[in-house]
Amino acid sequence: MGVVERYQALNKALEAGLDLVEVAPAGDPPVCRIMDYGKWQYEQKRKLREAHKKNVHHTATLKEIRLRPETDKHDLDIKVNHARQFLEKGHKVQFTVFFRGRQMLHRDHGYKALEGIAEALEDLAKIERAARMTGRRMTLLIVPK
Repeated sequence: MGVVERYQALNKALEAGLDLVEVAPAGDPPVCRIMDYGKWQYEQKRKLREAHKKNVHHTATLKEIRLRPETDKHDLDIKVNHARQFLEKGHKVQFTVFFRGRQMLHRDHGYKALEGIAEALEDLAKIERAARMTGRRMTLLIVPK
């Protein structure tokens, strides 16, 4: 439209039922555009959301699976299957074996259980931190390959 007085630009925007939006305030004279400002804001937000969806990366979280030294074979298999699902989704899995009272005398049961878990999941995962005791708990950290 060229250089137009401000009141003329406002009248044209009002006639069209749109907004007069200042695009480049640093220009001489300042550059304005007649448009639907609400629609423009909505489009900008939508573009930002779409860009964000494309750039979102899956972050690996730590999933903990708790055991006891006397955990039954079938229950252990179920927990291993849960761990397999977590690993397939890209999560780290920490197995924790809790010992109470006299169970501390039989730490070898905990080591055997964690070794069996590591063998069952070796096709899908690798051991990041081997089984080790920390107080009354024994932990094993497994990450996806």
